[in-house]
Amino acid sequence: MNLKLQSFFPYQLAVLAETVSRAMAQVYAERFELSRDEWRVVAALYENGAMKTTDVIAQTTLDKMQVSRAVARLEHDGLLQRSEDSADRRNKVLRLLPAGQAQVARIVPLVQARVEFLLEALDADERRSLEALFGKLQSRATQLIRQG
Repeated sequence: MNLKLQSFFPYQLAVLAETVSRAMAQVYAERFELSRDEWRVVAALYENGAMKTTDVIAQTTLDKMQVSRAVARLEHDGLLQRSEDSADRRNKVLRLLPAGQAQVARIVPLVQARVEFLLEALDADERRSLEALFGKLQSRATQLIRQG
């Protein structure tokens, strides 16, 4: 069997994801001094409001240590608050402070403009197809993980 890395689907997907991620990071990293992990945490909190740390981990696909480091820096910078979960004292509840909300509100239009620039390469039918294809592939990849 012959493997050509450049045409290997997982590799192509990883390269595209990394390229898109770096294009977005130019906004939040260079202009707002947020790491990719910090951006994911604040974006999740901005979208959902207060969240348990375990829920942030699940939604952002970051591991516990990545979230912990991001939260520590964001808390130090006055962007979020961490408090005990009254239902489970081992868990923490995270919420954006007004400074964090304001920062995300400044970033969102900038990253949305970059996403729109990327998607302008596709017509409306291609965009719908891409969304559907992402859903199908995500479902199949999840199935493979479950099967082991």
